[in-house]
Amino acid sequence: MTTMTDTSNAARFREFKMPDVGEGLTEAEILKWFVQPGDTVTDGQVVCEVETAKAAVELPIPFDGVVHELRFPEGTTVDVGQVIIAVDVAPGSGDDAPAAAEPAPEPAPAAEPDGEAPKGRTPVLVGYGVAESSTKRRARKGTEAAPAAASAAIQGEMNGHGPAAVPEARPLAKPPVRKLAKDLGIDLATVTPTGEGGVITREDVHAAATPTPAPAAPVQTETPVAAPAAPAPVASGARETRIPVKGVRKAIAQAMVGSAFTAPHVTEFVTVDVTRTMKLVAELKEDKDMAGVRVNPLLIIAKALLVAIKRNPEVNAAWDEANQEIVQKHYVNLGIAAATPRGLIVPNIKDAHEQTLPQLAASLGELVSTAREGKTSPAAMAGGTVTITNVGVFGVDTGTPILNPGESAILAVGAIKLQPWVHKGKVKPRQVTTLALSFDHRLVDGELGSKVLADVAAILEQPKRLITWA
Repeated sequence: MTTMTDTSNAARFREFKMPDVGEGLTEAEILKWFVQPGDTVTDGQVVCEVETAKAAVELPIPFDGVVHELRFPEGTTVDVGQVIIAVDVAPGSGDDAPAAAEPAPEPAPAAEPDGEAPKGRTPVLVGYGVAESSTKRRARKGTEAAPAAASAAIQGEMNGHGPAAVPEARPLAKPPVRKLAKDLGIDLATVTPTGEGGVITREDVHAAATPTPAPAAPVQTETPVAAPAAPAPVASGARETRIPVKGVRKAIAQAMVGSAFTAPHVTEFVTVDVTRTMKLVAELKEDKDMAGVRVNPLLIIAKALLVAIKRNPEVNAAWDEANQEIVQKHYVNLGIAAATPRGLIVPNIKDAHEQTLPQLAASLGELVSTAREGKTSPAAMAGGTVTITNVGVFGVDTGTPILNPGESAILAVGAIKLQPWVHKGKVKPRQVTTLALSFDHRLVDGELGSKVLADVAAILEQPKRLITWA
């Protein structure tokens, strides 16, 4: 009897799902909503900002209408494919709620776990079957009484023991959340759920893993005897702080572990006199052809690396494990490691080998400013071939950088310092730095890696080689 109503609602209310804004990303955190229920939106209007494992991205809505519902609050991590916003595309006509949200108005206080459930589309929680569990999942989305098993599970999680009447009740959580709890050593039965229908979320697990201050009500019910005085200073977090690993930090961790334990790293070092390079930088800053762009040592170092790759093209390659092939790249997408408030990211300059010095300077400036603003797109971080990391800006002499996954080499640049140096047979103060080149030994032999590093050093020592070698 509700078929026509459900059909009209389905046509009237359109849902926007969390898209895959990167390359195979599975989730994203909603950082900020730019709209609220009742706001009018137009096709292409940005409605929210989300943070993926790679970057912060603004999401535009693909249709016109009036915002009916925001399905998730800010700070929530949402799986790709989940509905995040419902929009009324025909305001002023028909019912006031979409079919997916209809359980709330229906008076069903007597509904039992085994009773009839609405016949509409029923979301299924992965890991709980389809037939009976889907009925329970549908009922939980409304405001009517939850199934007895779910209520018992929530009660058990609240008091830390679980009711004796339903010991078989299983806490409701998605497989990734269960894995997270297992990794952190958290018993899901002790976690207080905050998701719809009593579903345990990632945030719930992280909250359970973090010492909770004594004033919090749920903790007082768990430890009624020990809570009064002694635990308060310990729970304040003065001695340690737990930070959820997600977003960019999670991506960095996975990428670095994967790279370090997949590609056999070799790192070579060279210390070089860059006094002439520093003089060239000073001269370029006064050059009218470089007006409007930022000129710094990183620009010359980047150009030196590009020339070294041109002289030793075999270094610009990738390892194809599946096909057991070495893939030679005939282009250079030059990555620049950038420290941002959200963590380390490595955007790259596409086809950097084709750019002139002024063009390369402009690209570097745009890349860095975009990264600092947190606006780097996932596409800007994909497809890199080699990378430069400038640890010298932190006063560090050198390091042993880890390869960006899928790349063959990474050049670390240390701090440029005034040091005593033998120049033309005399000890003089000179501008000196140390370079470190890490490379994948499956692709790059010691001889090839040494040639690349030596070429970069030679160019920085005699910048005129940028002309003679290019």
